Amino acid sequence: MKALQGREGRPTIIECETPVCAEGQVRIRVIAAGLNRADLLQVAGLYPPPPGVSDILGLECAGIITEVGAGSSWQVGDRVCALLAGGGMAEEVCVDARHVLPVPEGLSLLEAAAVPEVYVTAWLNVFQLAKLQPGEKVLLHAGASGVGSAAIQLCKAFNSPCWVSVGSAERLAYCQELGAEGGVLREQGIEGLQDFAPFDVILDPVGASYAAQNLKMLAVDGRWVNIGLMGGRRAELDLAQLLGKRVQLIGSTLRSRDDAFKGELMAQLADKVWPLFASGALQAQAEEVFAWQDAEAAFARLASNQVNGKVVLQIAVE
Repeated sequence: MKALQGREGRPTIIECETPVCAEGQVRIRVIAAGLNRADLLQVAGLYPPPPGVSDILGLECAGIITEVGAGSSWQVGDRVCALLAGGGMAEEVCVDARHVLPVPEGLSLLEAAAVPEVYVTAWLNVFQLAKLQPGEKVLLHAGASGVGSAAIQLCKAFNSPCWVSVGSAERLAYCQELGAEGGVLREQGIEGLQDFAPFDVILDPVGASYAAQNLKMLAVDGRWVNIGLMGGRRAELDLAQLLGKRVQLIGSTLRSRDDAFKGELMAQLADKVWPLFASGALQAQAEEVFAWQDAEAAFARLASNQVNGKVVLQIAVE
């Protein structure tokens, strides 16, 4: 089969062996795959897959089940989307059946490919780890990103006001259309977010460059979840503030979590989140679609930090 792999710093279509569908897995004929920042890092050699995971790119996909391993209740022909540790940017992928969900009602397969990774990430970090409660205030850095756009909609759906930091006025308007109360432009400094503080929960993919200001803006008993290091890995903090506010600083990654943990997360999404697509409270943000033969252009587009929502690669036609 054909698949997309990082070669010499570039996403490259290669020929490779077709995966074997093991017990408890399903085989998916991939129609589309979501592109995430982790894919950019993997191509650059900065984020290798966990041990035992395929080095084919792609942490989420959507398609049609063509084979069902023993122990699975899925049926051949089911239209699904899946959370992956790798392997989604290929003609076929075999995945733990627990990591697969039906395409949300009203979504196309192209749209569904933009859903699993970002909604699982937002749900895990904001609602499970940070234990967001209705009415609590949330700050989302990189609010117009895939994870940010998912988190904004979830916060609105569960009655928690949120604010964002973004890179442009156009992206701030995009976030407000999704449900954000307001925010600031990164180039003007995130200090302006102090006007909306204190925040009960901060979701931060930036890291070091925002760390000191995050601590100042957190409420007493605030929860700060760090999910990325776009702004560096080393920071100096006033730990007296951390103690005085009883702040919880939580480091979080998803890709390396075990299969059972991911399966439980997907079950929670099926119960709590998927019905919100049917009601219209949530919308997939598949803003830009590229043919996977144009993967290099798609990767460059995501790297530009100008994308609202998600970039999707179309692998095949349904």
